[in-house]
Amino acid sequence: MGCRLIALLGTTLLVASPASAQQAAPAAPETCLPQGAFALPDYVSVEQLGDGRVTFRLCAPAAQVVKLISNDIAQIPLGPNGGLPMERDSKGLWHVTTPEPIPADNYRYNFQVDGAKVPDPMAVTFSRERAGINSTVDLLGSEGDFQRWHAGVPHGTVTQITYWSEALGTMREANVYTPPGYMTGSEAYPVLYLVHGAGDSSDSWTQVGHAQNILDNLIAAGEAQPMIVVMPFGHTPDRPTTNLLANTDFGDDLHDALIPRIDATFRTVADADHRAMAGLSMGGSHTIRFGLTRPDRFSHIGIFSMGLGMGANDVADYTAANAAKLRRSAAELDLVYYAMGTDDFLYGTVAPTRAMLDEYGVEHVYNETDGGHTWINWRRYLADFLPRLFAD
Repeated sequence: MGCRLIALLGTTLLVASPASAQQAAPAAPETCLPQGAFALPDYVSVEQLGDGRVTFRLCAPAAQVVKLISNDIAQIPLGPNGGLPMERDSKGLWHVTTPEPIPADNYRYNFQVDGAKVPDPMAVTFSRERAGINSTVDLLGSEGDFQRWHAGVPHGTVTQITYWSEALGTMREANVYTPPGYMTGSEAYPVLYLVHGAGDSSDSWTQVGHAQNILDNLIAAGEAQPMIVVMPFGHTPDRPTTNLLANTDFGDDLHDALIPRIDATFRTVADADHRAMAGLSMGGSHTIRFGLTRPDRFSHIGIFSMGLGMGANDVADYTAANAAKLRRSAAELDLVYYAMGTDDFLYGTVAPTRAMLDEYGVEHVYNETDGGHTWINWRRYLADFLPRLFAD
């Protein structure tokens, strides 16, 4: 029998037998969601397979359509209809495996859930954009070792600072790398101002670009000078009729607010001979406009994946405004470094930009590589650029 009667103080109780209790136990829920207040999900969201392909997973039982999206992974189509479609299992766990191996490096990615961009809730590293956030993953392999954190290498420190910009009338931020030994020493250091691209933020060069790891590794190998690296927020407040690349707001903030704040706060060698500027994409445009033309401020310049010539009058307008400054730069700058990938959508700006530099006698080191407008290139440009700084 499935139950038995017990008489107690005149009351009859119906008590379930062990067999009945087992039959009444609730079934385990068919869901990938963790059960219990402190339970953890039991899946791995990013799995690097033995053949180099990568599987991505997301637990979203209520979702109808899920895609993997990324601007960094070449196999993932871009655009409003882009992304890799993911498949759902019986518990609501979505998954997709890339069709080809992904080279070892650091990548940004997110999921698109029913049309909404969603960071990976299982990720442990993230990178801010100008607005929003990306999940990041470090895929292992020897070709990525140059930009990876290594236990046996002395490490610098990254600090976020805020400062008031009188020129812009707003609070601003920057990330500042100080080299190993800075915190316990008294030495003054040269400074590199390193600017991100459009849509990114002041933490992009550390969270995605791994600039701190690249410099730690180069310094430990004796291939780069210890230096401070200042990574400012490249975007400025929107103003009607202003051009994202050509307005002067970033330059005003850089020269009138940020550089004085850095020299007053950190142990810098505060002269042009010990100051450099570099940037990628939009940051490269900032460097062309506010670094290349300021030999009174900088002695070393790096331009990654950017040039003049996107508009019909770009070069003419630039040289008309800066002819005298360019001639001075030709005489005084120690280094102008220019790097571009042959698949970059801005590759067409290389010829007019280099012709302009030649016209004004600005000697430059040109590094042409494979690849496009990607962090894969920009990390490698930085690793090639840093050993050239402040060597004398």
